[in-house]
Amino acid sequence: MNIEMRGINKSFATNQVLKNAGFDLKDGEIHALMGENGAGKSTLMKILTGVYSKDSGTILVDGKEVHYKSPQEAEKAGIVFIYQELNVLFDLTVEQNLFMGKEITKGFGLCDRKAMCKKAQEIMDRMGVHIPVTAVMSDLSVGQQQMVEICKALMVDAKVLIMDEPTAALTQSETEILFQVIQSLREKGVSIVYISHRMEEIFELCDRITILRDGEYIGTRYIKDITMDDVVRMMIGREIGERYPKRDVEIGAEVLRVEGLTHQKLFRDVSFTVHAGEVLGVSGLMGAGRTEIMQAIFGNLPVVAGKIYIDGVEVKIHNPRQAIAAGIGFITEDRKTEGLLLEKSVEENIEIANLGKTSRKGIRSKSLRTKLVKEAIEEFHIKCFGPEHECNNLSGGNQQKVVLAKWIYTEPKILILDEPTRGVDIGAKKEIYSVINDLAARGVAVIMVSSELPEVLGMSDRIMVVHEGKVTGIINSADADQEKVMTLATGGCLA
Repeated sequence: MNIEMRGINKSFATNQVLKNAGFDLKDGEIHALMGENGAGKSTLMKILTGVYSKDSGTILVDGKEVHYKSPQEAEKAGIVFIYQELNVLFDLTVEQNLFMGKEITKGFGLCDRKAMCKKAQEIMDRMGVHIPVTAVMSDLSVGQQQMVEICKALMVDAKVLIMDEPTAALTQSETEILFQVIQSLREKGVSIVYISHRMEEIFELCDRITILRDGEYIGTRYIKDITMDDVVRMMIGREIGERYPKRDVEIGAEVLRVEGLTHQKLFRDVSFTVHAGEVLGVSGLMGAGRTEIMQAIFGNLPVVAGKIYIDGVEVKIHNPRQAIAAGIGFITEDRKTEGLLLEKSVEENIEIANLGKTSRKGIRSKSLRTKLVKEAIEEFHIKCFGPEHECNNLSGGNQQKVVLAKWIYTEPKILILDEPTRGVDIGAKKEIYSVINDLAARGVAVIMVSSELPEVLGMSDRIMVVHEGKVTGIINSADADQEKVMTLATGGCLA
């Protein structure tokens, strides 16, 4: 299927998000669509698939002008969109999610559960996804839910597959499996639109790349004819400098010590330390228990054994309120469901964790609140229309900056960052890395959980690797490389 989009314009109220934007897709190619958060990538694809209507412009499919009125209409034509925001029903099973609206029926219109389970298992096996089809979605991790979403799209006889940040929650091994599936789809003539902020993936996987900036079409290039630096210049209109900004911080005294932390099922005998001014990277495959360990430290998961010390003093943490009081902040993996009140404003989200700073004698002060939030917007370069801007309408990168601001203004001694740059563009990533370095310079003990190995290697002082709920090693970043980390992540030992 060949697609051409010309002169696409789209505004929401007074905000013009696409300005004469364009895109073309050739039959059987993998075409990257890149740009900073808010550049208009997802909006352009939502116009193609009928989620939004365009204000003006032309869409041609195999030379004929089309205007899909809904995603269902686009899907019938063979164009399927896998959204960055998970579109799952959490109370239903994997099989029920896969067949929602596509049920296999037998006599009297009854659902044929046996046939659906069999086909669901075939799809899961094809993707290399080891999840029971009877599992309830709410019991799965974000990465596992993402894999189910990808499997759902593969059940449709798609001619064009649009993937928006498909690997944001996946580990390296899962990403490799996904790439194999994508390559096999291309061999069958399926065209792929691949939206991602992960530059290495783009250069490994894609044939061509189109860049948008501030809603405008910047250009299209063959991957073989362009460098990563060229892509960055086209995306942000300037050089970005070092990818991982250097940090020159003297590591201080021990701030956090965890001894023998054990959950009934998810992890066991976890011990580590973090010092003032240190960034401890945490790596491991999906399901290894990285997030669960951090949730337990923050009081969100009960433990059956173990001790936590802050500044050498043992603390008892049974809930997040106690963790916050002890000086721990936690930026969760899923900002949309756990990190933000999406229907609330930037102001309300930042204030909710900082009521002590915006109140006088227990009464909220409008002037203190306004001052705090304006400072946060400026300091973290949050692109919004003002404090009243609803977080649901911010780009992913700016949503993450709101979450960062909310927790950093609590002035934590220890800050846990779980996938802090997930779904964030390269410019916003650099800003987040600078924030992490600034925190370390202030003496904050930082724990950064990440599925991106280059990020872990580039930002950490030490790296703790987790495999099947157990710490398999802690190594200095100067001695670390991808091979060593992956050896530990898969249960191996270093010589």
